[in-house]
Amino acid sequence: MCESFGFNMRTMTNTSLKILLLLATLSLSFSSAEAKSVTLSKATLMDKIRGGWAGQTIGCAYGGPTEFCYRGIMIDDSISIGYPEHHLQYFYDRVPSLFDDIYMDLTFVDVFNRLGLDAPVDSFATAFAYAKYPLWHANQAGRYNIQHGVMPPASGHWKNNPHADCIDYQIESDFAGLMSPAMPNTASLISDRIGHIMNYGDGWYGGVFIGAMYTQAFISNNVLDIVRQALKTIPKKSKFHHCISDVLKWYGENPDDWKRTWQLYNDKYSEDVGCPELVLEPGNIDATMNSAYVVMGLLFGHGDFGKTIEIATRCGQDSDCNPSSAGGILATMLGYSNIPESWMPNLREVEDRPFAHTTMSLRDATDAVYQLALQQIQRYGGKIEGDRVIIKSQHPRAVRLEQSFPDMTPRLLAKDIMHLGENATAAQNTISFVGKGIAVYGNVRCSDANYVARLEVSIDGRVDRIMQLPAAFLRRTADVVYWNYDLPDAPHTISFRLLNPQDGVDIQARKIIGY
Repeated sequence: MCESFGFNMRTMTNTSLKILLLLATLSLSFSSAEAKSVTLSKATLMDKIRGGWAGQTIGCAYGGPTEFCYRGIMIDDSISIGYPEHHLQYFYDRVPSLFDDIYMDLTFVDVFNRLGLDAPVDSFATAFAYAKYPLWHANQAGRYNIQHGVMPPASGHWKNNPHADCIDYQIESDFAGLMSPAMPNTASLISDRIGHIMNYGDGWYGGVFIGAMYTQAFISNNVLDIVRQALKTIPKKSKFHHCISDVLKWYGENPDDWKRTWQLYNDKYSEDVGCPELVLEPGNIDATMNSAYVVMGLLFGHGDFGKTIEIATRCGQDSDCNPSSAGGILATMLGYSNIPESWMPNLREVEDRPFAHTTMSLRDATDAVYQLALQQIQRYGGKIEGDRVIIKSQHPRAVRLEQSFPDMTPRLLAKDIMHLGENATAAQNTISFVGKGIAVYGNVRCSDANYVARLEVSIDGRVDRIMQLPAAFLRRTADVVYWNYDLPDAPHTISFRLLNPQDGVDIQARKIIGY
């Protein structure tokens, strides 16, 4: 039992995971025989990086009003998706948290700026864990872990992070590709370090894949080729690879009907396993599904910017982040100067404004990543000659195989609001089930933002751990009051006891999932 952290770390240590990551890093090295030179003008490099940031921002705001409004259903053509005057400015002013996928990117860019390309992973982890912006799902779970002493890569591992397969690193991996033009393996090295702060398995692969697509967008004008080349960075035996491969197959069978591919995908892959909020629900924030929607936008958009972000949005689910990724990748391929003018007036209104909780604007992000890209190009064998850059492009290679929640099948044990702790009934404080894992989706309700509930959890009559459950939104456990995926496959009884009751405190459990 580890009371101060609220975790059982018997199954996974930082040391063992760091050894695995070191071995993986060595395996990502590439031979010079695989490299060929690609030459871009500095102006083109800058234009593509600027396009990547612009495309993300436009796509995010375009899909913003629909985010998670369409779960398991597509947005019908009869429903208009608007892009009115001052649309981006509205979200900057009224809903700045919409841009979480961008201000997370900028946090990591800022660390690179301050500490260089070899900045330690703990610096990235600490920067976002103690930032003042709101986070959700795997990001918030990783933040909670770090604030309680569980550092990367353990902070993203599925036994410590119930949201390990969620979309989080996927939506904030753009920077890794934008600073690694034509160098997918270099982007994978960055993603290996930073992506495991909050994700593992398919959640990590989402970021590896998106980053790799950005790297290919610098050197290809064919979206199908961009997707195919990026998919080479994902192990063939992974679920993620199977999902995207199926999208490619269905696209090949009928390249003009995205709705057919959407339906085939959802029929086969719609069920989630991990995320306690959305498992066994119509909603799905898994990186595999949302990466598939990004790919659908890119492929069926056929290089048209507006059509690309519209399809990625109409696929539903995380329908601001998906058009953001698709728009960013396509706009990198096209370049800032080739984004259709109809999309640009709204962007120009905000591109000099810092994003919430940061000091960086879109122009600042472009300048910073351009300089980082020049450093990366030289570090990995390229050259800068006058007004051009010569890049040693890399043949994409697969990262290691890792899978979250292996052989875990979820089933619903209880739903609707239950109350755990001091004032609950005996029945609500005890759960009996047969299985090898459990997750309790819920949170602490308390007007005192400084309150931290200490919830004692016992399994089969023995104390397993004492969960530290902050009431403050920025410090919460990502809305999971208890989880354990390491139980013997057998009958179990789990009981809860609040050690520090206080007037007005309510620990709500809205859903309990057994495995």
